[in-house]
Amino acid sequence: MTEYTKIMLDESDIPTQWYNIIPDLPSPPPPPLHPGTHEPIGPDDLAPLFPMDLIGQEVSQERYIDIPGEVLDVYRLWRPTPMFRARRLEKLLDTPAKIFYKYEGVSPAGSHKPNTSVPQAYYNAKQGVKKLTTETGAGQWGSALAFACAQFGLECEVWQVRASYDQKPDRKTMMEVWGATVHPSPSEVTEAGRQILALDPDSPGSLGIAISEAVMQAAPDPDTKYALGSVLNHVLMHQTVIGEEALKQMEKVGEMPDLLIGCTGGGSNFGGLSFPFLREKLAGKINPTIRCVEPASCPSLTKGEYRYDFGDTIGLTPLVKMHTLGHDFIPDPIHAGGLRYHGMAPLVSHIYELGMLEAEAIHQSECFDGAVKFARTEGILPAPEPTHAVAATIREAVRCRESGEEKTILMALCGHGHFDLRSYKAYLAGELSDYEYPTEKVAAAMERVPVISEA
Repeated sequence: MTEYTKIMLDESDIPTQWYNIIPDLPSPPPPPLHPGTHEPIGPDDLAPLFPMDLIGQEVSQERYIDIPGEVLDVYRLWRPTPMFRARRLEKLLDTPAKIFYKYEGVSPAGSHKPNTSVPQAYYNAKQGVKKLTTETGAGQWGSALAFACAQFGLECEVWQVRASYDQKPDRKTMMEVWGATVHPSPSEVTEAGRQILALDPDSPGSLGIAISEAVMQAAPDPDTKYALGSVLNHVLMHQTVIGEEALKQMEKVGEMPDLLIGCTGGGSNFGGLSFPFLREKLAGKINPTIRCVEPASCPSLTKGEYRYDFGDTIGLTPLVKMHTLGHDFIPDPIHAGGLRYHGMAPLVSHIYELGMLEAEAIHQSECFDGAVKFARTEGILPAPEPTHAVAATIREAVRCRESGEEKTILMALCGHGHFDLRSYKAYLAGELSDYEYPTEKVAAAMERVPVISEA
């Protein structure tokens, strides 16, 4: 079959289980540690923040976890999502490579994030929680959680990184339409925010700061829990519906990728697409190269150190072993707000350390150049985050053109850029600048990261 462009599945093809990659790895990831004692944490340590069902998923050794019917009912609003063959982009690049992309921008929030916000809201509502707090960068996660809370009758309070709050006001409006309360972070609402503003009244914020504020608001209130949109094991597991569908779609047209590419900030989009393919690779059924792509201005995998660090700026969260730029990292306000996190998901970091993944960092000007090519050929305006995957895919397709290699590439297109037109306007006006995060800043930040004995 060679004439396909859009590869669809039926509603019956929606996965009914999430895939947990941990049992299939040659060694387990290091455990999270208590921020005070530096001992491995238990369920009771996480209970102030998360419902017990999600805590169980976070530490689960089960390979598959059934998706509740109530979650599947909401998933059916947009799943299964389409896959496309990027024939017009291939023609523009004059490449022998076959380029496929799995498109998550058809969800109500316009990104992959509802794949985990819906189950997180469901499990909290099931436990009797009344309200969820969270952070958001570009606004995709905040939008997704606001949508999910509306489905299950929960209140939602969001701290949005100040730089993105100013750049993307329509995201705030979208969250408010779904009933959320939205604050710029750092804010005057929490002690964490007030501490940061006292040091820097013009702080652009960071995901680490916003996490501190959301956690500080949730922890003391028994009716409130915290929800995280990336990084944690259960979040990446929920996202594997992407990869499970993509496997079926590739099989449907008799193809399998030689190279799989996804952007990485916290790691949920990347893990969601790649983990089911990595399962098949570990089983010896396929052998794709799997590549993470991150911003040159926030290069946690390519420049960060692999060590225990806090997930937030103030130091309220458990210590997790991950590739980190330091928990007090303040990013350059690039337009890919969803990729401005100081750390990489512990699972992605661990698998990278095992040598199963590649990583590269790309400047935003090259990313937007690729995004414009993609939009003018494929018609979809990518969010700034997946423009990194687009740029890496174009790089590889050009290499195939130069070498004559016929390669099949599968790319994660995790969301649309309809709320990011200011970013595109800045690019088209020549106002975007590139910034490469200096190695010496990483070294300086590591001096403020806790030293953990792992004897």
